[in-house]
Amino acid sequence: MFNKIRRYFATLPVTLVMWQVLTPLTLATPPRNPDETVECELLVVGGGLAGTAAAYEGLLAGKTVCLTEITDWVGGQISAQGTSALDERPTQRSQLIYPRGYLELRKRIEQHYGELNPGDCWVSDSCFLPGDGDKILQEMLTEAAKKGRGTLKWFPSTVIKDLTIEKNPNGGTGKQIMSAIAIQHTPAENAPKLNTYPLSQTIEDSYKYEDSEQFKKTIIKFIPKPHDKQTPADWYVIEATETGEIIALADVPYRLGIDPRSYLEPSASSTKNDPYCTQGFTYTFAMETTEEPQKHELPDFYLQYSPYYSYELKRLADFDLVHTYRRIWSPEQGETKTFGGITFTVPTPGDISMQNWTWGNDYRPGTSQDNLIYTREQLQKIGQLNPGNWMGGLRTETLRKGEENAIGYFYWLVEGTTDSQLGEGVKTPNPNNRYLTGLESPMGTVHGLSKYPYMREARRIIGRESFIYENGFMVNEIDISRRNYQDDYYKKTLSPDTYRQLHGTLAGLEGFKILSGEASPEQVTRRKRSTIYPDSVGIGHYAIDFHPCMTEYPAEKPGNTEREGERMGQGQAYPFQVPLRSMLPQNIDNLIVTGKSIAVSHIAAAAYRVHSFEWSSGAAAGTAAAFAIDEQILPYQLVEEPIFRSKKLQELRQRLDANNNPTTFPNTSIFNETWDEWK
Repeated sequence: MFNKIRRYFATLPVTLVMWQVLTPLTLATPPRNPDETVECELLVVGGGLAGTAAAYEGLLAGKTVCLTEITDWVGGQISAQGTSALDERPTQRSQLIYPRGYLELRKRIEQHYGELNPGDCWVSDSCFLPGDGDKILQEMLTEAAKKGRGTLKWFPSTVIKDLTIEKNPNGGTGKQIMSAIAIQHTPAENAPKLNTYPLSQTIEDSYKYEDSEQFKKTIIKFIPKPHDKQTPADWYVIEATETGEIIALADVPYRLGIDPRSYLEPSASSTKNDPYCTQGFTYTFAMETTEEPQKHELPDFYLQYSPYYSYELKRLADFDLVHTYRRIWSPEQGETKTFGGITFTVPTPGDISMQNWTWGNDYRPGTSQDNLIYTREQLQKIGQLNPGNWMGGLRTETLRKGEENAIGYFYWLVEGTTDSQLGEGVKTPNPNNRYLTGLESPMGTVHGLSKYPYMREARRIIGRESFIYENGFMVNEIDISRRNYQDDYYKKTLSPDTYRQLHGTLAGLEGFKILSGEASPEQVTRRKRSTIYPDSVGIGHYAIDFHPCMTEYPAEKPGNTEREGERMGQGQAYPFQVPLRSMLPQNIDNLIVTGKSIAVSHIAAAAYRVHSFEWSSGAAAGTAAAFAIDEQILPYQLVEEPIFRSKKLQELRQRLDANNNPTTFPNTSIFNETWDEWK
């Protein structure tokens, strides 16, 4: 089976990229008239956790919500991407400070299984089967529509192909998305069912208008639902894709990859922007412990990837530890074992483990030859920004190699005897395991890989300019990190002026003494909290967690290393906020961005990517869109300076808090400079 899914694609030529100003877009003419026209008040593009949360709140607010998703499952991380292990911080989890929809999700998982952690995993308090995540969220959306008297229009296996963007007819500072053309694919007559082939073999076809041997296409035109009276915007488009597709297609200013080192991003691994080095992506898969040893077929591509695989650290070099790390189903309790200071129950026959390992099925390209998410200049060069030419903005060849790398990792786990980082005598075979495939398997695919890779980083918008943020709004490293910036590394790496500016910014009111030269950085105590935003509409808390890109091409090259300095920024973070300004792109007034594409830096994005944050930002996006329609106001008008005087902004925040979608953590105001209790 492994060798049958191998398929080659030509590598496209690429060059360096940075974002530019908005290019007017005119809708290309499809090869035929749309098969249907659909009216929406909220068009949510992307059915991951952020998109699901946006739809959930929009439905509870009584709106007509159109939800599109490239796969046929909602839930993203917990379903189609297979990472059904909730990443949570102990303090937040112990106090259950989460949005109402996320709390409902956790409750329903527990009700479904009779316990919150049916996998008895040790990475989380909740590991479960991905397909159940989709089913639970589908039920939640249906019930939200009924309760809020909203209307859900669900479009699985659907991608956005084109946008019409025009000058805002009702004023505003920018343009508006007036309509969108989408393509929905279903199996062609006599063709295999959906999810038979890996994404790399279907993604290009799914963005083509024409019917094919694989797919029958339905062309859908999304338009605003008319309102009785004139409004600044009749609808809102919510960008909730995993890679920032809509911000690329709409061509609003954004960044990708590493940001230049500065006093705001002092741990950056480069002095200049590097858009090719994003965090690694992962095709997850499920494996089952068996009573008897299994026969495993050697993939014909295995030797290409085997020099990469490793347990990574000696304290993690134990098969049972790795297997139970993200175990998603465990029908029987095994014996207790401790390795590397971690205690867990050993696998027993019938246990199912989901694999997501850095030096395993992570695929980590980092050069212009193999980066997964095309930069703006690359998209221009290959024509994807021309009307009618959008193909999803991803390098298909890299998707294919990520798939092969994941399948090879399974073979390494069960038959491998080498370890790229730890040397000889560490890795031994573990043949009593089988790779799970089939439409009824945990990943819901014939090939056994997740329907879509788990994405840790996307295109990230640059928010609107202001007198404080002259280059556009962004949440940066120093806004959330707990790092000790008096470490010698920063004294040696940063210029004296940058070092002083860094500590002046972190010192709060005493910062003027540092910036004026009255005091040295060592004489002033830095604040022990994250930046507080008056326009906070959501919350999150997680460590700054890196899966760095590799240095050379190809990523699996023998002896290849992680990009030097990329892990410098990782470490603990304070609980942080989601400012409304981080969700509002430049140039387009009716586009709201959520999930991994909000305005955060490369380092901050490493914390702003986990399950509960995605839900919080999505809930904020759905609520903000519904609020803007109700109040006949454009979202950017809520954060026009001075923000603290905005009555409407406070009304939006009050609505979120009243709906149990918290905008702040308890005891995290400007009057509390020490948040050390938030571990």
